[in-house]
Amino acid sequence: MERVAAPLRIQVIEAIRNAIVAGRFSPGERLLERRLCEMVGVSRTLIREALRQLESEGLIDVVPHRGPVVAKIESSMARDIYMVRSELEGLAAAIFAERATEDDLQALREAYEGLKAISGSSDPVVRVAAKNRFYEKLIEGSGNKALGPSLNFLNSRILLLRATSLKAGGRLDKSIEELGELLEALEARDPERAKKAAQAHVAKAAEISLKFLAEAEAKEA
Repeated sequence: MERVAAPLRIQVIEAIRNAIVAGRFSPGERLLERRLCEMVGVSRTLIREALRQLESEGLIDVVPHRGPVVAKIESSMARDIYMVRSELEGLAAAIFAERATEDDLQALREAYEGLKAISGSSDPVVRVAAKNRFYEKLIEGSGNKALGPSLNFLNSRILLLRATSLKAGGRLDKSIEELGELLEALEARDPERAKKAAQAHVAKAAEISLKFLAEAEAKEA
């Protein structure tokens, strides 16, 4: 039996996840083992382990008689996810404003500067990763041990939706502007203003993603 090195296994998972985020595989598209082996350059054993992990995260679905496919998010599910995300991230922002240390705030500033630094990038993987880093620092700085796991439960679906919203022309620049307003509220230690800024950002992302999803569903109808 082939022994799997943990670091390589993680690399394979990340490679497939990044390919999905980058749009190399479309929602509902079959993930053929042979093609994935060629893309990543590893054995089928590693590919199968990676697919099982991504299935457990909700990034792919296994369909009878078709095998693994990229998960599709219907607009109704997307609305529900954005509703929960708005509440959780609004709460995280409010708690961060009250509890975060100066080190937490500096880490968030650095993540924000990193986001601004890639504003000219057209690589969706780079863009989504920079957004994710900002949110990771926001959650960490809140110090609430339940928020991270709660958002992680939705993480793969949020990842797909984040990649969808950032497809819109000029969305990344607008997103950076919105997160700048959030950062200002956090620096001012204003919980209510921070919560409103976080939720306004999620609302705008939801508006754009839902528009893309509605257009895609209309084409399939």
